[in-house]
Amino acid sequence: MRIAIAGTNRLAYWVAHYLADEGRHQFIMLSRTVSRGWQVIIVDYSNQGNLIFNLAGIDVVVSTVLGDAQLSLIDAALNAGVERFIPADYGGSLSRRMPVDPLDRGQSAAISRLQQYESRGMAHTVFACGILYERFFPGGIRSANIGQSSGASAEGDYLANIRSMRCQIPYDASGRPAVISMTAAQDVGHFIVAALDLPQRPREFRMRGDRMNASDLVRVAEVLRGSGFERAQHNTATLRDRLTLARSSHNVQETIRVHLLIATGEGRYDFDDANLNGLVDFTPVRFQDWLHTVWAGELS
Repeated sequence: MRIAIAGTNRLAYWVAHYLADEGRHQFIMLSRTVSRGWQVIIVDYSNQGNLIFNLAGIDVVVSTVLGDAQLSLIDAALNAGVERFIPADYGGSLSRRMPVDPLDRGQSAAISRLQQYESRGMAHTVFACGILYERFFPGGIRSANIGQSSGASAEGDYLANIRSMRCQIPYDASGRPAVISMTAAQDVGHFIVAALDLPQRPREFRMRGDRMNASDLVRVAEVLRGSGFERAQHNTATLRDRLTLARSSHNVQETIRVHLLIATGEGRYDFDDANLNGLVDFTPVRFQDWLHTVWAGELS
């Protein structure tokens, strides 16, 4: 099997790492710019001919690019005869997505196009991982070279600020702290590579490294810091009030932060059935272990 990985961010790196480590499949990486590492091919996502040429002989595309670039990649993959496309849609389950999604960055358009192309012979699988642990990385998820264009990628932009020991806990409709499924980017890469050889090819695989409610997540961070956090608890009404204020002040970053908390409270980043976990032969890292590892040198 020949694999093309689109993008050179941290998630793309982990997919490449496990492909190289297992050694069963050949792969290339597609990048807009020169990048060190494995076999990297410079591509122009606005040039269909260029993309089709570089996808010749590829069986599976793993995308980590968004927007028009991903749509162009999907079109080229179909025309190049790619058998399966894994879109850059690593988050909550598709079944929990709102019809009009304020957090959408082109993922819905990509899924719609992939569904259109199923009848023309190109399958697709979404890998839902919940929230990436890297949301709580020192410096934020952008410091982990992921989600830099998401608008809320700095340290503390989602739920808890480990350094300042403040948190925002969203509650669900039943008045309980929202439950979150989460996965480390490294394990997302491992899951994807492990799934390539499975006979099952559903439209969606769901995976996680851990699952806990938002209050328990903060307790893990409090143990790390050795002290309690300043907690703010939010239901849908209080978050909607914050959203109105953010919009009225044209604060785009705060608007995205609040939308993330609203989506969490509505259960977008949780799922009961992690249908991929039981099909792979490795154990993903737990959130507590990951958090203590990445912050070990930051707080001394």
